[in-house]
Amino acid sequence: MVTGLTLPPSVEAGRVVDAVLADLRDGAHRGVVVDSPPGAGKSTLVVRAAVELSSAGVPLIVIAQTNEQVDDLIDRLAVAAPELRIGRLSATDYVPSERVSRHDGVRVAAKVAELGGPAVTIGTAAKWAMVSEGSWPWAIVDEAYQMRSDALLRVAARFERALFVGDPGQLDPFSTVDTVRWTGLTWDPMQSAVAVLLRHNPELPVHRLPVSWRLPASAAPVVAQAFYPFTGFRAGTSAGDRTLALTVPGPGDPVDAALELAATSGWALYELPARHTPRTDTEAAAACAALARRVLERGAVAVSERSPDPAPVDASRIAIGAAHRDQVAVIRSLLGPAGEGITVDTANRLQGREYDLTVVLHPLSGRRDATAFHLESGRLCVLTSRHRHACVVVARAGIAELLDAHPSTEPVHLNVPVKFPDGWEANQSMMSVLEGSRASRQ
Repeated sequence: MVTGLTLPPSVEAGRVVDAVLADLRDGAHRGVVVDSPPGAGKSTLVVRAAVELSSAGVPLIVIAQTNEQVDDLIDRLAVAAPELRIGRLSATDYVPSERVSRHDGVRVAAKVAELGGPAVTIGTAAKWAMVSEGSWPWAIVDEAYQMRSDALLRVAARFERALFVGDPGQLDPFSTVDTVRWTGLTWDPMQSAVAVLLRHNPELPVHRLPVSWRLPASAAPVVAQAFYPFTGFRAGTSAGDRTLALTVPGPGDPVDAALELAATSGWALYELPARHTPRTDTEAAAACAALARRVLERGAVAVSERSPDPAPVDASRIAIGAAHRDQVAVIRSLLGPAGEGITVDTANRLQGREYDLTVVLHPLSGRRDATAFHLESGRLCVLTSRHRHACVVVARAGIAELLDAHPSTEPVHLNVPVKFPDGWEANQSMMSVLEGSRASRQ
């Protein structure tokens, strides 16, 4: 349930952030958890908390899940507090990105002792697991729901208290080995760090950020209903605050129809004929590439609270998402030189990123069955929550029938917390919305 709808979004979100920071200052709990929907300001909260703690003379560490996240946090933190001394804990062969090297207050080293005692030390969970000495009063764990519980266990000795920030609706931790032997155990390593933390420490305070600043008013209620049915959130902007316009006439084909529908309503389903296909469905991949290129050809411009004057939607502001790397490779090859600069990646690698317009190849498109991988709610959640203006979903007809023919049959294990919603339910919810936004049936 979403509460406080009479409050302005900034006020409602500000109250939650203030409550989080108050819990940090109070120090009554060894941990504080913050749940965040897509685009609710997780990184902004991490930076603000790091600045506040370090300003009070408290040295702290920040634990992220990927090198990309580490570099992004360092850049944000150095911009927010240029006087802050920051240490970047890295592998010996790490080459600092431009986001890191451009800040004079950042030192990079493979060992903690070589960083010179910075106010904030940032590294990946994998790198922190290699640190065997030293302890800090505070740690901030970013994207904590994507951190496996065993990874938390390996770094827990390095800090006394921690702030855990993450999105419970995104992709769960994964492993390339069989993990059934741990199913049902309270310390199951395949549960997220937050899930295991709260099972053993149910008294810890949990805060929920109530506003998405990324998703437009057309998307926030759709994503909230499908993937966050018990917590909910709302958009930080109203329906008229953002517009997407195509300034150059097009040929008037189904590609144009899909983009025009997406520009006006925020969603479009570009539907291909029903067919069982290989995973690398060339026709669907070509449709994804054509849609993304056409955005550039038609001179799309966006107006938003960030830019009241029309701003061109260039290639860097467009992304194509898919479930598998081989699908990504095919789409990228079909984009050609005209699509240079458009991001094409899997859901796993698109987590945390933001674009004006996204094109999504539906994970269930062309499939004969609905496997647990393709039904996973977090995968579809990531793919359909990266956009600020519009999302076009490419899929073959028949997904609704596929879901009806393959009801959720995952085994139920004792002592395993049930995750809501399950993938079958989330896909049904999204398809009910997309069916009303069908642009073409070729």
